[in-house]
Amino acid sequence: MTTTALSSLWAEPRATDAPERVSRDWVLVGALMVAALLEGVLRDDVAWRPFATIVAVGLAPVVLWRRTHPLACVLVAFGTVMALGLASLLGGAPSVGLDTMIYILVLVYALVRWGSGREIVIGLAVVAVAAAIGTVADYTGPADLIGGFAILAAAAGGAAFRYRAESWRRALDQSRGEERVKLARELHDMVAHHVSAIAVQAQAGRATAGQRPEAALEALAVIEGEASRTLAEMRAMVRVLRDGAPAEYAPQPGVADLGSLARRAPVPVVDVELPDDLAGLPPQVDAAVYRLAQEALTNALRHARNASRVEIQVVVEGAGRLRLRVTDDGQTDPGRSVNHGFGLVGMTERVQLLGGTLRAGPAPEGGWTVDAELPTEARR
Repeated sequence: MTTTALSSLWAEPRATDAPERVSRDWVLVGALMVAALLEGVLRDDVAWRPFATIVAVGLAPVVLWRRTHPLACVLVAFGTVMALGLASLLGGAPSVGLDTMIYILVLVYALVRWGSGREIVIGLAVVAVAAAIGTVADYTGPADLIGGFAILAAAAGGAAFRYRAESWRRALDQSRGEERVKLARELHDMVAHHVSAIAVQAQAGRATAGQRPEAALEALAVIEGEASRTLAEMRAMVRVLRDGAPAEYAPQPGVADLGSLARRAPVPVVDVELPDDLAGLPPQVDAAVYRLAQEALTNALRHARNASRVEIQVVVEGAGRLRLRVTDDGQTDPGRSVNHGFGLVGMTERVQLLGGTLRAGPAPEGGWTVDAELPTEARR
């Protein structure tokens, strides 16, 4: 079992969400360099003062590459620590180095947080060797145990944050996948409804085509066959997405059904404003507007405190665009964030699949707003 765990760790890829270098990284490096310089100048008991100060100041910029090259940073930093430990052993000088160099623990955290499995194994081995050499060169008793715990804490922190980020990423992927399955189901059910009607009409045409030209009878037979094959192939293709759920041949709810959705909501007032002409909407857009409004209304009921009114507005704009806007007048829950919540992730996924955009967040006048824009022409 230990061999399997090590093999799994060795094959672990790098973390995919490593952020780019930002301005605070430069601020951190500047602060470390200043702190190292001040310690080298002001401390009275620094061994090999000029050399130790230059090393501590010169190593600080390595922190800038800790996310993109975590193993290289650990090799440089802890290789330097090993060299200082060996120099202390050979030269008889106690504790060559500055206390400020504790910042290299950030590199241990970054190695476990961002590195691949083999980088983590190699890097931690180097860290262990450097710690052993440092302990032999300058053993101070229980204080060395504190240093060892600090290294373990840095590695454990990197592992914990990596696991948390990976769990969150997988949950997001699952939410997006579930939304794609929902959309596939709805598209299948709508198309299946219409294709079933085509098949019925074709069968009726065959039954009454005895006195018509032979070509018309053959055309109806072709229509029936193509419609039946299309329906069978579509059922087979989507069956794996359904998890055994049966097909519903009734049309999916759409924009016209938002009024009934509002009447079922347990809040004092839900105002629905719809355009006069709802004809011509693609079925997938029609169903998507209903699902988006349903999710936004559910979120308002769940998260908006003291909400007395929810407004659902659908407007057909120019250039083939439709806009859905759902607002509430409640007090926004502090835990309700634009960047969190799988319902919002699913809504965004659905809108993007249809070629639209979605924005959600606190409204300037208070409450919460969900604003979606969708194309009213079928996307190829």
